[in-house]
Amino acid sequence: MKPYRGAYRLKGIRRFGAISRVLIRHGYSDLLDRVLNRAEKSETGAAPEKPVRPGYPSPVRIRQVLEELGPSFIKLGQLMSVRGDMFPPEYIEEFKKLQDHVPPAPFDGIRAVIEAEQRRPVEEIFTEFNPECIAAASVAQVYRARLADGEPVAVKVIRPGIEKKIREDVQVMYYFADKLEKHFEIGRIIGLINLVKEFERTIFKELDMFVEAGNMERFADNFKHSDEIHIAKVHWNYVSKSVLVMDYIHGVKMDEVAKIRSMGIDPKEVAMIGLRSFSRQLMDFGFFHGDPHPANTIVMRDGRVGLVDFGIIGILDEETMMQIANLFLGFAEHDYDLVMEALADAGLIDEHATDLKSFRADLMDISEPFYGRSLQTISVKDVYEQVMRLAFKYRIRLPRNLLLLLKTFVQTEGLGKILGSDASLLEVSRPYAKRLLQRGYDARKLLRNLGRDTRTLTGIIRMMPKFTHDILKRTAEGGHRLRIQLAGLNEITQRLEKGLNRFIVGVIISASTIAGSLILNSPLTFIEVTIGGHTVPITTLLGLTGYSIATVLGLWLIISILRSGKI
Repeated sequence: MKPYRGAYRLKGIRRFGAISRVLIRHGYSDLLDRVLNRAEKSETGAAPEKPVRPGYPSPVRIRQVLEELGPSFIKLGQLMSVRGDMFPPEYIEEFKKLQDHVPPAPFDGIRAVIEAEQRRPVEEIFTEFNPECIAAASVAQVYRARLADGEPVAVKVIRPGIEKKIREDVQVMYYFADKLEKHFEIGRIIGLINLVKEFERTIFKELDMFVEAGNMERFADNFKHSDEIHIAKVHWNYVSKSVLVMDYIHGVKMDEVAKIRSMGIDPKEVAMIGLRSFSRQLMDFGFFHGDPHPANTIVMRDGRVGLVDFGIIGILDEETMMQIANLFLGFAEHDYDLVMEALADAGLIDEHATDLKSFRADLMDISEPFYGRSLQTISVKDVYEQVMRLAFKYRIRLPRNLLLLLKTFVQTEGLGKILGSDASLLEVSRPYAKRLLQRGYDARKLLRNLGRDTRTLTGIIRMMPKFTHDILKRTAEGGHRLRIQLAGLNEITQRLEKGLNRFIVGVIISASTIAGSLILNSPLTFIEVTIGGHTVPITTLLGLTGYSIATVLGLWLIISILRSGKI
């Protein structure tokens, strides 16, 4: 889908009418009327606008509207539920209630999707295919089947027609976001257009099964030597844009504690596996599962934990990981200057736009109460909520991956509590964090970074002739104006001119001295001059005159140099 380029026209979008009716039914007719008619009223000078209730609208009503509008808006609400930097806490709590309670699409439509992309009947691909789905969400549904070689598989299929509907919904979202930002301060504060852009980027990745299959392969490679984590194998021969075929994982959901015990497995040990797994994802790989709720974590009979549904993935580069490590170090040592520096390096605070003194004081207020307490008594959820309040107060826009990371922390800790574990994610992740810090400063990494920087510099040098040629060409064609200004050029010119003059005077002195010497020694005396009764040869007179001039100039030059102090 093309990125947003200003206000969308609503002509031909049938969904707009249905969305408008839902808004009116939930009491937003005044807002709808203002959004749709404001431009016309301002141009025609008609009656004044209807007043809109000030402040934030009711979070319950917004949640109800999103639920009624269907899958796309439910997904948008779920995204909003982790944006504590944009919405007050009461809204976040309400948005968390949004769930994908969507009835499954009829199997005939699912069959049509599979056969259209595989280009053959379902019966030719699978020896068995159970038409009853085992999981249904707003975007996709999952079925059990068996391949020709007898291997049981899970088949994930994108709902028929869902992509077209989402595209229409995204257009309407952009339209409303644009109008609300223009006419309401709240819309500008939240940044609704950027929120929709983030939703668009996320949702269309979930619609591509090739992306999810690639995520699964990367996870499988990361944990290939683990005896605790299992990732299903992808059957690439049957993967298409809307169909994903993978091994079926036998087991029970992580929140089914009684069944886990009945298999002879300690639920607390399962919780520790989950905590260790997430710590490795974060600290070792920088690649983590972004939605570890109970349905996506399966406890197998051999005690391993299987992970499924890799549509939402978080990726952290080395620079971000080191910034997070510095944050950990700053908090651990009560060094809030280091914390502030790490936040500034990450681009989270702007010293020109943020009251740094107040921010630092508030940061200390929310952090100090956690010191001196056992880590088992600290809830990641409490820390998360405190951080979100601080971000909301100072209008700090947190990067999506950092928000996803914080949300995943909370979900992972929540799973541990379901399993009755008293372990702390912060405690479990501590050794991994220490290794991350050590890895960040070891010699091999420094050499690797040096090599990368050298390659970058080499590339820049290699491209410099082309860049120079392009600049000069465009300048010659009138495309650029080239202005060269050298600071202090006048002073340099004056000094150069003075030095050159002294050099010339010195040459004249030398020439006069040499000329006088040659003339005095000249044997030619055919011309004589009488001065004061004495007869003097003309050569002698000229020689003495040359010596006199050279002596006077020489004395003047020596005096001027001595006065300048630069001898």
